[in-house]
Formats: sequence, C-alpha cells, structure tokens
Amino acid sequence: MSLSISLHLLAHALAPGQVKPRLIPALGEDGACDLQRLLVERALHLPMDGFQDRFLWLDEGPDEALSSMAEACGWAVVEQPAGDLGERMRRIATLGLCTTDAVILIGNDSPALDGDYLHAACEALHERDVVLGPAERGDYVLLGLRRVDPLLFEAIPWGCEEVLPVTCERLRQLGWRHCLLPRLWGVEGPEDLLRLAELGIRLS
Repeated sequence: MSLSISLHLLAHALAPGQVKPRLIPALGEDGACDLQRLLVERALHLPMDGFQDRFLWLDEGPDEALSSMAEACGWAVVEQPAGDLGERMRRIATLGLCTTDAVILIGNDSPALDGDYLHAACEALHERDVVLGPAERGDYVLLGLRRVDPLLFEAIPWGCEEVLPVTCERLRQLGWRHCLLPRLWGVEGPEDLLRLAELGIRLS
C-alpha cells in the first residue's frame, strides 16, 4: 500500500537572544542565531523524495530570511499555531492528516537526522500507526503519525528526559502500534559544538 506523507519542520525564527540560549555564553546572541540558521538550512536541504507536501512552521511570526530559503527549496512556510509545544504539534499533525495519509514532524536541532533516517520513518509508517525517533536527551527528534489523539500531547513534560517514556506509555494506553528508530543526538549546549565541527558545520 502506498501512503501519501507530508513533512513538517518546526523551527524558531532567527531572533537573537531567543534561540539556542544555552549556546549564547559560548557563541554570543548573534552566533547562536547564525547556528540556528545553519541548522534550519541543513534541514531544508534534506532529501525529500516521497513526500507529497513539505511545510516549514515558524514561531514568533514571519522571518524573511528563513522564508526565502525555504521557498527556494520548495517548502511552504506557515506560522505555528498557538499553544504549548504539545498543542502546536497536535494542531499541525491534525491539519496534515486532512490532506495526507501520514505526517512526519521534525525539528532542526538534530543534524544527524538525514535522508536515510527519514526514509526509514516513512517505511515504518506503512506498518505502524506511529514512529518515534528517540533523542539522547530523552525526548524525540521525529514523530510520525497516521492518526492523532490528544492523549499524545496533553500534560507531557516537554524538555525533560521523561518525554519519550511517557509518550510510549500513552501509545500503549491507546493500543496503537508504534516503533522506535535509532537514537540521535541534538544540539543543546556547548558540549555539542565539537560534534557539529565533525559534521563540517562551523560558524564563520
């Protein structure tokens, strides 16, 4: 069975002082903002074969630089809906499932997330209701869904190591088939700058 799948990238707008706060002491506000731009750019250039639609969801209103970059790469740019992270994700997934059979939500903080990883997520959705890409810090870097229930997003302790186990427990409560992809690392603090350099991502 062939599935139509849409890809949804959630990202912070390029607002100095508001993005990558843990990296500001090491990079400064402008440097942290530059890093955010590089990470979003990397995500926008991921291989996108197999996706019916691609959306960049920006918070904090319009961002001309990111919008231009996204549109040049074939993405539609949309402002994120209101609410906490869970509510925004629920609304985005619900909207996506109105036009495609499945949705994949990602952020820009995991440069190790590549085209092969996305392909694996798409393949998993042919057999499962949900696919999760675990992060080292205990949450997830990717969420693929063929259905939506508020239970997956309400009262989740976002930003801590309990996000993934709580989500998996909620999936068991729903009785939905799910699978986990390999664990990936994300850019959180100064300790991750060396990993970025090893991938060839350096600030000028």
